[in-house]
Amino acid sequence: MSGIRPGVRLGIDVGKARIGVARCDFHGMLATPVETVPRDGDGSADVARISAIAAEQDAVEVVVGLPLSLSGGSTPSTDDAVGFAQRLADALEIPVRLVDERLSTVTAQSALRSSGRTQKGSRKIIDQVAAVIILQHALDAERASTVPAGTPVRKTTES
Repeated sequence: MSGIRPGVRLGIDVGKARIGVARCDFHGMLATPVETVPRDGDGSADVARISAIAAEQDAVEVVVGLPLSLSGGSTPSTDDAVGFAQRLADALEIPVRLVDERLSTVTAQSALRSSGRTQKGSRKIIDQVAAVIILQHALDAERASTVPAGTPVRKTTES
């Protein structure tokens, strides 16, 4: 398979209350939802659960959505996602990358609405769908350019 590195990747959509998790197949063709992880105030239980999912899936990389403003600027959500990605990078033994996710949640809401789901009925899965969109975008970008999408997050601690 040319254009993309082999291996399962996780996609992460960081929200204030929940974190959507998606995964792709070994060949990096298709992203699918995995679960919604409750956000933990101190950042330890959510990071531990995502670490466990990465181990269960034998993931080779984690892609975290970077919610920039439409103009490309930073927002409080951007800072939150960067901080969460940093905690993941410090906890995991696999690479973590930040990928632009502008409008992923809006796209996810639109897709769920067009499939007949109500907003109330979609709350539990909207984050997973957004994670699928983030990961699929990263996979498609890598396939098109042969360069991994996004920016690597460097560990702040050495194990």
